[in-house]
Amino acid sequence: MTSRSALWHDLEHGSYEADLPVWRELAVRANGAVVDLGAGTGRVAADLAARGHDVVALDTNPDLLAVLAQRAPSVLTVCADARSFSLERSFPLVIAPMQLAHIVGGHDSRVAMLQRVHAHLVAGGKFAAALTDTREAFVDRGDPFPLPDMLERDGWMFSSQPISLRDENGTAVLERHRQAVSPTGEIEEEMAQVALDVFSTEQFEAEARSAGLEPVERLEIPETSDHIGSTVVICQR
Repeated sequence: MTSRSALWHDLEHGSYEADLPVWRELAVRANGAVVDLGAGTGRVAADLAARGHDVVALDTNPDLLAVLAQRAPSVLTVCADARSFSLERSFPLVIAPMQLAHIVGGHDSRVAMLQRVHAHLVAGGKFAAALTDTREAFVDRGDPFPLPDMLERDGWMFSSQPISLRDENGTAVLERHRQAVSPTGEIEEEMAQVALDVFSTEQFEAEARSAGLEPVERLEIPETSDHIGSTVVICQR
């Protein structure tokens, strides 16, 4: 069976497609190799590779990259941290989909990532990062949390239900209830949390400038029934 970390990653992130048109457009514009930071099991990297793009996928979790390598053999996978990676080549495009910019850490960690991105871009190359206005997540719209994500693998049923979102000293903490039911009915349960650093688009653009990257464009990803919208900030070396 696929590792549990890869299963949960697929379950909680794999079905999201609202941002794919943006990454496809940027890859076509770049007309060259693309680095996907925080690639996971390949939601974006495999999609771009299937469209003929040369993709390098970077993640800190080797189990996730192993699944990606099986799904998209043409993708070069690299187990490394976005804040300290070294690929010894330059690229026309580096991307950071979903909430990567919010989970690498605070200001210093984001700047470290931006500095490594700068070091890996060709002159005129672009970096595109998806930013979520996590403050919007705390706005009470009167809506309940979405239905649980569900997935079946090898006779096991997996479900993941968001149950709370709270502010902890400027960090948005999302809590999920995870459940796995075996083919014979045994139930395994756990609670999982992800902490999202809260910052504005303008703050991120200022951090990018401090790392030698100039913000040049913003693209909007619309809200869906399960996800709040996001802004893709595009910076140029």
